[in-house]
Amino acid sequence: MAESKIIGCSKLIAQRGLSIAFAESATAGWLCSEFALTEESGKVLKGGIACYDASLKVSLLGVPQELIDKYTPESMEVTREMACRLKTIIDSDIQVTVTGLTTPGGSETPEKPVGTMFVFALICGREASFRQVFSGSCEEVIHQTIEATAELLIAALSKT
Repeated sequence: MAESKIIGCSKLIAQRGLSIAFAESATAGWLCSEFALTEESGKVLKGGIACYDASLKVSLLGVPQELIDKYTPESMEVTREMACRLKTIIDSDIQVTVTGLTTPGGSETPEKPVGTMFVFALICGREASFRQVFSGSCEEVIHQTIEATAELLIAALSKT
């Protein structure tokens, strides 16, 4: 069963007659899967791309390698570019992208520790995003990211 905030978010997207697509790195498709578990999935969900490895951000989404080299694969700049590129691949009203550090071995630093997650959404062309540091296991970080993303989308959609 989908997380309760995702269920509410999916209902809100359906009420607005909108569609949603995802490009996920750190969450590896889990966010998209949560939307697939809702009653409204057939009305709202267009699809998603799991691009866990940075090379797929370049080859599938067309994110410039120079941007990744300058800011790291796990950064708001790359996450934003992923959303802009996703719109050209999957036609949808809402594009949501996620990068981050759920385990050691990425671009973590003292300023960007493991648990740092970046989410960027284009909602009918309007931008909404967050950078947040979560704590816990990889699974716990992903769950917290999914919940925070639903909150971000609900807040942004409530303003329309």
